[in-house]
Amino acid sequence: MAQKFGNSRWVQEGFLDNRQDGTIIGRITFAVLGPVDFYLIGNGRGEVFGKVIRFKNRRFADEDLAGQVLGDVEIPQIGEVSLISFDPHPHLVPHPYIEWFSMRKNHYRIELVPEDAWIATAQEVVEIDSISREIRDRLASQYRRKPMSADESEWV
Repeated sequence: MAQKFGNSRWVQEGFLDNRQDGTIIGRITFAVLGPVDFYLIGNGRGEVFGKVIRFKNRRFADEDLAGQVLGDVEIPQIGEVSLISFDPHPHLVPHPYIEWFSMRKNHYRIELVPEDAWIATAQEVVEIDSISREIRDRLASQYRRKPMSADESEWV
């Protein structure tokens, strides 16, 4: 089951930078945890591919319960994108959707209301550029490919 961060109410704000093909770098502020840096392998889909997205959650709640539930969340978050999109499913109303798997194979998901996320403006990109670069430089070497399963063996 995915950690949904208190139905996303424990997600305060953040950014995700997909300007370098194949990686998404970011920083998200959570209740109790504070800012958490991200290094994810993969790309966003649709209009977020190749862009920086920003978000600020108007439903944010810094509840004590968050500390008990989020106590084992990895910091920083290093892993692989499952789906990041503003329009994740054809049968649902479009909304910002962020889903990933950590290196420990934990499954995480954030869903926001459409008004709380946007493609970053040129000025916002300038503001986060050095932060994004620093996160990439610091975390890139910590990513390790998943070990191959027996079904994925290189043996022919």
